[in-house]
Amino acid sequence: MDMDTPLTVNQNPILSDSILGSNWFNPDYLFNQGFAFFYNIFNSNVWNWSQILSIYNTTLFFLSFFFLTIISYTSVRMFEIRKKEREHLKHEIAEYAHHKMEKEKKLQQGEEISKNPRWIKTLNYLFSQHGSDWKLAIIEADSILEDLMTELSFKGETLGEKLKLADQDSFHNLSFAWEVHTIRNRIAHEGASFEVSQHEAKRVIALYEQIFRVYGFI
Repeated sequence: MDMDTPLTVNQNPILSDSILGSNWFNPDYLFNQGFAFFYNIFNSNVWNWSQILSIYNTTLFFLSFFFLTIISYTSVRMFEIRKKEREHLKHEIAEYAHHKMEKEKKLQQGEEISKNPRWIKTLNYLFSQHGSDWKLAIIEADSILEDLMTELSFKGETLGEKLKLADQDSFHNLSFAWEVHTIRNRIAHEGASFEVSQHEAKRVIALYEQIFRVYGFI
């Protein structure tokens, strides 16, 4: 073999037995196959070589344009998706920071205005990021309410029995007490199937607080 003759992909002894030696990686082979395909489609008696080559090049142009359009569209969509992901992440971080600040502020206020450790525990549950803790806040507050009723000398084995013995004159905000105790019972009886949002939990705890403040219990 003449040492000055360059080796093609198929002639290279290193690549001949590998997948890289396949004709499908040879641009000349692909071009010739495509040209032969169009040549066989059109009768050479009707179409001359220049017309066939022109049609072939035009077809390649439109195919290239089509795939470039697909690639461009995909790239734009990827950038849009990444932009939305970044915006969503920023929103999540900002919301988390807001909840964190709100929690710390409420806890600080709770420590300043209440020395009752169980009430502080209730607020800890209330400003948690976990929905199950919001239910625990209501349960804990209801337990505090039962202690209040006991301290006020209402008799009964359960909070419900003590509330039945009370009236508006003997126990202020009795209607609020029944409302929040009913919600607590639904949590206890329905379990996970009973959903409570943090907004609703805050409303319920605010009613408990209103009851406790009247008697200076927290």
